[in-house]
Amino acid sequence: MSILSEFKEFAVKGNVVDLAVGVIIGAAFGKIVDSLVADIIMPVIGLVFGKLDFSNLYVVLGTAPAGVANTLADLKKAGVPVLAYGSFITVAVNFVILAFIIFMMVKQINKLRKTEEAAPAAPAATPEDITLLREIRDSLKRP
Repeated sequence: MSILSEFKEFAVKGNVVDLAVGVIIGAAFGKIVDSLVADIIMPVIGLVFGKLDFSNLYVVLGTAPAGVANTLADLKKAGVPVLAYGSFITVAVNFVILAFIIFMMVKQINKLRKTEEAAPAAPAATPEDITLLREIRDSLKRP
């Protein structure tokens, strides 16, 4: 089997296509969660803790050159080592929310699977030809 045909067989398998769709949807869902955290949750948390903006929490680890503004973006642009723990807090909140949502989705899917498995499958109807053959067999057995 050539490499091209093997790759074609691999690429069109259902699992690979499902995985690709999952990755694409996951990336889009990640953007939604990022926006939820950055635009809705973190401002509320910042308001509760005294109008903090977590994205601007940092510690300068080096010396900033003269003329560089003391903002995170300007310090990073100037190449000054900065410990941006506020960004880490935001990413950690993103992760917790995303993990919780995925947990809830998996929990619901498992619940649906359990109800599916719990329902006993109805026995399949015997095909007509088998029924006729059994009748013939039974009639031949009688003396």
